[in-house]
Amino acid sequence: MNNYSKLIALKGFARLHKGNAIMSRRVVVAMSGGVDSSVAAALLKEEGYEVIGVTMKTWSGEVPHGEVARLSCYGPGDEEDARMVAQILEIPLYTLDVTQEYKAEVIDYFCQEYSLGRTPNPCIRCNRRVKFEALTNKVRSLGIEFDYFATGHYARVEYQESKQRYVLKKARDITKDQSYFLFSLSQEQLGCSLFPLGDHTKEDVKKIAFDLGLGVDNKAESQDFVLGDYSSLIGAAQPGPILNKQGKVLGEHQGIRFYTIGQRKGLGISAGEPLYVTSISRENNAIVVGTKEDVYADELIASELNWVAIQGLKQPIKVKAKIRYLHQGAEAVITPLDDGKVCVKFEEPQMAIAPGQAVVFYQGEEVLGGGIIERSATNLY
Repeated sequence: MNNYSKLIALKGFARLHKGNAIMSRRVVVAMSGGVDSSVAAALLKEEGYEVIGVTMKTWSGEVPHGEVARLSCYGPGDEEDARMVAQILEIPLYTLDVTQEYKAEVIDYFCQEYSLGRTPNPCIRCNRRVKFEALTNKVRSLGIEFDYFATGHYARVEYQESKQRYVLKKARDITKDQSYFLFSLSQEQLGCSLFPLGDHTKEDVKKIAFDLGLGVDNKAESQDFVLGDYSSLIGAAQPGPILNKQGKVLGEHQGIRFYTIGQRKGLGISAGEPLYVTSISRENNAIVVGTKEDVYADELIASELNWVAIQGLKQPIKVKAKIRYLHQGAEAVITPLDDGKVCVKFEEPQMAIAPGQAVVFYQGEEVLGGGIIERSATNLY
């Protein structure tokens, strides 16, 4: 037993599968060079898994246009950190090039959504299409067979015999729960997924990393997609009018991609009361503003649905719906529509329901499913 294994045993860190014989199980761990994925790999190795680390190359060399200050996960410098951790843990690490897939599925999607006046969540797209699909396919193309794929997400997954489905659940540490970002995973993807941090707190994880001497316990948290000026990724902006509800021109915006529903700062107009972005019209290249009250809506339509805990929705059902990651979730009833979409009716109006964002449905700890917001009640008709 090497030093890090002895330390884990002495500290009594939680077992993932008590009593199970897993020595022959091979798991591929997506290692971003951050503390979460590093500790995930360490815990799995201590559990007896044969661990193989993989890291993604998502950008083709230099930072795009030299204008983005820092990329989020899998950015410059992260590969070196992942390799350092892999050496400490004595596991192999492969760097796999997914730049084409990342551009097609994440960057192009991100740019298109913003050009349409929508607010995308590229992390959700990246998880389903790149990390849990393209990356695992590339691992298999190398001739590496594996039983499980693991990440450093704070979430839990289990198979429920009564439903005959894999169920995604919130992390024990609700303050770090990331199940929202994983709602779009398929049953096949969930079936081979491990989330070793699902029962841990962030403080636990940092302490484990420190005790093991992984050198990443104080590394800054990764951010969504990119930091800095991403405008050069999208192209030239076209200014247009800022309108009130009555259609009166109040000012000029710098391009619809710079605005999102609920935004108050940066409008560049003066009024007798605070004004917020209430809707964005790509067709008219216009921003519509109103009072804070105008930003609230109690209904939305969602499409691109993925059901997790159920096969599909056949009748109205009560849920707690999250309209963005930091939203606490609100009581709502979701009703299936004839076109495969759903109508979400909240008990109380919610602020800043933004088209393009994900809405995720919960029942207790379980993720029922989710989809992408098309529009709210303020522009249903």
